[in-house]
Amino acid sequence: MRKFTVLAVLTAGFWASSLHAATTVTPLMSHELPGLSGKEGAMVTVDYGPGDSDPIHRHNAAVFVYVLKGSVIMQVKGGQPVTLKEGQTFFEGPNDVHVVGRNASQTEPAKFIAFFVKDKAAPFVFPAH
Repeated sequence: MRKFTVLAVLTAGFWASSLHAATTVTPLMSHELPGLSGKEGAMVTVDYGPGDSDPIHRHNAAVFVYVLKGSVIMQVKGGQPVTLKEGQTFFEGPNDVHVVGRNASQTEPAKFIAFFVKDKAAPFVFPAH
């Protein structure tokens, strides 16, 4: 339970300070990855209110995204923006800078789940340089 509490505080702290007020990030779980010393898997859901977006950032993690509801637009530096609908996926590599992450709708909410493979000691998000 302690690990989940730390995950919740770290994750909520970033998103509360850097995202639109209506965006909600809910930590689901984190767990050490057997056979991958020092690595963990962690899952969160992100609920975007209408028109919500993320600041430019990076994760220093492999991030797998699955859209649960609505439609989101994702783009990493050097790539094209991609509009994802329910059931579609997106991958962000450890060296990618996430330049666009937003709800595609100005009137409807959107929700996705993100699964991170990251260093246990590393925060979830880093400012982009």
